[in-house]
Amino acid sequence: MAAALSAGPSWIIRRFYEPRGGALSARPPPEPVPHRSDLLFCALRLAWPRLPGARTAPVVRTHWAAPLSSVAVAVAAAVAVGPLLVAPVRAQSGPGLRSIPTARASPPTSDTRQQPIVLRADSLRVRPDLDAVAEGAVEFQRAGTSIRADRLTYDSAEDLATARGGVQISTDTAVYRGLELQLKVQRFEGHFLQPSFEFPELGAGGRAQRIDFVDSARATAHQARYSSCPRDGSADPDWLLRADKVSVDLERNEGIAEGAVLQFLGVPILGLPVLSFPLSDDRKSGWLPPTIVPVNTRNGLTVGVPYYWNIAPNRDATLTPILYSRLGLALDAEFRYLQRSDQGRINLTLLPHDRLAGRARHALALEHHGHMGDGLRYGAEWQRASDDNYWKDFPGTLPSFTPRLLPLALSVRRPLPAAWGEGEAYARVHGWQVLQAGSASDLIVAPYQRAPQLGLQLAPRLGHGLQASVETELNHFTRPDGSASTALPTGWRWHGLGQLSRQFGDSGMWLTPRLLLSAAHWRLDQDALARRNASRVLPTASLEAGLAFERQSVWFGRTQRQVLEPRLLYVRTPYREQADLPLFDTAERDFNTVSIFAENAFSGMDRVADANGVTAGANSRWVDAETGAETLRLGVAQRFRFAPQKVVLSGGALDQRFSNVLVDGSTSVFQPWRLDAALQYNPDRQRVVRSVLAARYAPGPFRTLSFGYRFARDLSEQLEFGWQWPVYHGRAQPVGAAGGCGGTLYAVGRVNYSLRDGRATDTLAGVEYDAGCWIGRLVAQRTATGRDEASTQLMVQIEFVGLSRLGASPLQALKDNIPGYRMLRETRGTPAPFNEP
Repeated sequence: MAAALSAGPSWIIRRFYEPRGGALSARPPPEPVPHRSDLLFCALRLAWPRLPGARTAPVVRTHWAAPLSSVAVAVAAAVAVGPLLVAPVRAQSGPGLRSIPTARASPPTSDTRQQPIVLRADSLRVRPDLDAVAEGAVEFQRAGTSIRADRLTYDSAEDLATARGGVQISTDTAVYRGLELQLKVQRFEGHFLQPSFEFPELGAGGRAQRIDFVDSARATAHQARYSSCPRDGSADPDWLLRADKVSVDLERNEGIAEGAVLQFLGVPILGLPVLSFPLSDDRKSGWLPPTIVPVNTRNGLTVGVPYYWNIAPNRDATLTPILYSRLGLALDAEFRYLQRSDQGRINLTLLPHDRLAGRARHALALEHHGHMGDGLRYGAEWQRASDDNYWKDFPGTLPSFTPRLLPLALSVRRPLPAAWGEGEAYARVHGWQVLQAGSASDLIVAPYQRAPQLGLQLAPRLGHGLQASVETELNHFTRPDGSASTALPTGWRWHGLGQLSRQFGDSGMWLTPRLLLSAAHWRLDQDALARRNASRVLPTASLEAGLAFERQSVWFGRTQRQVLEPRLLYVRTPYREQADLPLFDTAERDFNTVSIFAENAFSGMDRVADANGVTAGANSRWVDAETGAETLRLGVAQRFRFAPQKVVLSGGALDQRFSNVLVDGSTSVFQPWRLDAALQYNPDRQRVVRSVLAARYAPGPFRTLSFGYRFARDLSEQLEFGWQWPVYHGRAQPVGAAGGCGGTLYAVGRVNYSLRDGRATDTLAGVEYDAGCWIGRLVAQRTATGRDEASTQLMVQIEFVGLSRLGASPLQALKDNIPGYRMLRETRGTPAPFNEP
């Protein structure tokens, strides 16, 4: 043994061991030290490539077969110190484009090859410059990688390392196991027999029959399989991805899979003879998961297969051929770009021949934002559709909050910094395409178009606590084509608004006097009103005062910090007759606890309400002293008029001395309930004229019930009910194992019911089944598109955890419609443990 440990030119060895037996065994090792020999190879100079570690940032567009990289690359990575693949990600998610390409990992350097290796074993035999043999609980460690085996040999002449019997490689993110590993270390050439791999954080893994390493950047896996499901007995997991051959090339960032088949519940559902995928978080051209809508009352079966084109690091495109069973073949195209000073996207949907309509149909959406070095910013938004029924036949295609009003908006703005203060100049053009057809009851009055809109905003610094602002704007108002009221007047309007104020006091007690001056001039294009030219100048004076009280108290068994904030506002605006002035952009403010403290009762600049009154209100909040969460909030406000308000938009003057009382509040005292309420009470008629009541019951994750009631006297009365709730728990067995029923079934949905009309207006209902390694979603959505018509579509999706999603996603509809809805995979911890399939 002593001869075997003699120093040689290529080996530097230090002994840190106590042999079992013999004279040296009289001194027993400390209790924590295992009963074995430990040899530290502190300077074993082997040419071992240093490869990039795994990154989990998702790509912009993820191919359905991207996790095939896990099948081969992960195993190759285990032997090469670090994992080589990006963790499998969900489809259609991730950050936007990169304006500067991401730098790739540098090739191995001499420094990385000199890192020390730690080798421990029960016994070790070394022949300098020839070979080394380690047996019994062999542990090999280097950087963040650990290799275990029953026996490991190294041939110095061939530079060949061979590990046999329970070979295991561990990294920070994965564990790999196999029967035999042979590797020419410096050339990184060899093979791994029957390796399996596991990603504990993902609960996913798989195995291959053989891994062949060509060099440090290229490898091939044979008969590979991957899944995130556990195994039950001899049956296959619920879903399984198979591939006859997977070749990876790290330098080209490309993997190629041959004979890939996705199997679900024992049935092949998707297969491709050859496909390619990226090996990192870099984007790569290729086909994306198909989108399938099995039922749509207007379009029938809808099938779309997107193709992602990675044009450049800062430009990409997605082309989606779509088949509508009732309408025909369509194409959806999206182009995105990101420059240093410009970014945007263009969406085009083209249906060359609609078999039902008998004509071509299309939609276009453009969005652009940019800036220049001197602070100049510009933007554009343009949406157009081929016909008035497009928004009904293709819901969700037009990215607009108001699908019947498609905007055309151009804007340019530039800051004006100066020694006297700050300012901004801007120019805009805002138009609409109105989509409507049908009877008069279904038609809408579209907002005015502005072409142009020129404005200037200034905020001079006056000192001595004074605050001032000046705003002036010139607009040309026109009516869009298709509006239900094209006879309303059009024309020009200039307005100016100046304000001067000073606050006395601090956050605990303050008094703020304010002076405002509003001026406007109109020039109409036609004689629609009594005169074509009109002007108006009105001053406003206000005085606002407030207090803030705070104290500690104990409520509901918890220490609370109570804040009481009373507030008073006096407003005085003289009366000017304004009935003969046009109404371009003015409407009554919604009467709530915020607008009641505004100096003007109207939005826009066409009307200034006369006022002589005081608004009084108070808010009280209880906040948990430890968590900062709001426990209870109560607010009340009312306005007292010293004189009637004569300037109104409809009806007679408001001579009610005391306005309606506004009361609102919310509480989370009765956990797990949360209650919210807002009431508008008329003291003269002694009845509620408006109310909003809401309650939410959320006793735990993925359990929420919400109730709502909305009432506006003589206008509407509506009930709302939403839910996400487990309705079935499977038997106690490994979830997702061999088609078992060990998962959880959730009911999801929302119903809006109009008590005034006696019908449901919008309905969303469905189920979600979480089997641990896959999630199934079946959701039906019915949306009203008119007084007597609606569209219905059925969305079906299967999410293979750790792989991708197939089908039409209902997730956005669920998040938008169900209060408190949470994605089943959003906040869960590590999925169910993975057992080798």
